Amino acid sequence: MTDSTRAIFLVDNGSLRPQATLNLRRVAARLSVAWGETVHAASLLHSHKVAPDALGGEPALTLCPAAEREAARGVTDIIVVPFFFGPSRALSEYLPKRMAQLQARFPDVRVTVAPPLVDEQAPVDLRLAQILADNVRASVTPGVAFNVVLVDHGSPAPEVTAVRNRLAGQLSVLLVDEAVGVMPASMERREGDAYRFNEPLLEEALESKALAHGDVVLAMLFLSPGRHAGEGGDIARICAAASQRLGRRITPTRLVGEHPDIVAILESRVHQALADAAG
Repeated sequence: MTDSTRAIFLVDNGSLRPQATLNLRRVAARLSVAWGETVHAASLLHSHKVAPDALGGEPALTLCPAAEREAARGVTDIIVVPFFFGPSRALSEYLPKRMAQLQARFPDVRVTVAPPLVDEQAPVDLRLAQILADNVRASVTPGVAFNVVLVDHGSPAPEVTAVRNRLAGQLSVLLVDEAVGVMPASMERREGDAYRFNEPLLEEALESKALAHGDVVLAMLFLSPGRHAGEGGDIARICAAASQRLGRRITPTRLVGEHPDIVAILESRVHQALADAAG
């Protein structure tokens, strides 16, 4: 049942590609149905620059202005549900700073941020790894040996890369009787030794002798299509070049945020946030 004193936001980082906002809206709509209360789709940055015509005529929401509008109309509880895999800097640095600014204007408003999709403080949860495994199985050619490369964007935060590596370990267990092997990789990383924890890079991983036997399935650790994971994006370009160079069949899976089971994980995050808000 809807609580008029509460506003729930499903929040991603934001993208200049309309497909990312459209996917966020789709997931928020399904979460609204599952939860029984409106969940607003909003981005931290960027998406407000997308032309409304590319979004069905409805401008994209950015969290801070949208949350301020809700506070101005009398909402006293704002629940932020991150559409993020792990504790990125956007969640650990940018979001708290902006929410503090909101609370300075509206001192009676309480903001609660749910854990990201992978909650490192909680007991082992295989649901995200099972989504990845489903996506891999849907991408293989029956009877043909295959290797799996779990690829994410790459992050300046080692905690985010640790989430990816944890998922790679879980995925290798789930696919132990099916895949030749599972390895993690980053699409890109920042320069300097301080960011070597992102390695191997995808281009290097695809050259690995460990992948010499069988097809390669690229398990896409991305939530929405955009500049990197979208059609004609960076991942597609890297894979096309590697496939031509190496003569290997490389098949990307669908994105995690396009799997129907992502909603159940997000629903549990709403539960956690409301429990935290209740004290």
